[in-house]
Amino acid sequence: MEMVPEYMAYDRTIAVFSPDGRLFQVEYAKEAVKRGTTAVGVVFKEGIVLGTVKPKGDLLVPESIEKVFQVEDHIAAVASGLLADARILVDLARVKAQVHKITYEEPIPVMTLAKVVGDRMQLSTLYAGLRPFGVGFLIGGVDTSGPHLVEIDPSGMMYEWRAYSIGRGSNVANKIFKSKWKLGMDERSAINLVKDVLSKSEKNAETNLFDIVVIKEGEYKRVDIKSKK
Repeated sequence: MEMVPEYMAYDRTIAVFSPDGRLFQVEYAKEAVKRGTTAVGVVFKEGIVLGTVKPKGDLLVPESIEKVFQVEDHIAAVASGLLADARILVDLARVKAQVHKITYEEPIPVMTLAKVVGDRMQLSTLYAGLRPFGVGFLIGGVDTSGPHLVEIDPSGMMYEWRAYSIGRGSNVANKIFKSKWKLGMDERSAINLVKDVLSKSEKNAETNLFDIVVIKEGEYKRVDIKSKK
């Protein structure tokens, strides 16, 4: 449908709401997230599993593409959307995590770190001359209150989930999570669930391109796909 002329101004600026209460540039940024590779997160009894699929190309080196980022020993993030935007926000998160650790002599809580990223993303929805970050995150970690999985969308809004997915395969992935996630599941079950979801939500997904990490209290490890049956 052709856009009516009076909507053009609202489409071109970030700082003005349309008459029906929409910020079009924020909505476009959310579409960028939906076009990204599927990213998933699962809470299990002792921690969090995050996973995604790396892109494939005839001459591409998959290891050069980073989609799962270690922020601290107890926190990681997986991104979907514009990975250049993700890199900048992760660098911010890493600095804030270290400042918190030096200042308070304790690891930064997961929700506190998520709020730092969310606040920065929300700031880019307020001023003309800026654009929203075209990336979404699932931030997972374990702190003194237990494991947490937090989604942050381009508007800066945060949601905490037990299992969730963002990206192009999220509709399929979240249906599987709704039926298969169980309270108190163990680490192996959580890893297998992530593998199953990635296989079914990403077309022609190759297992060797899966990038899966596990975060438990004070421990961050990357899953060796070949060793996990």
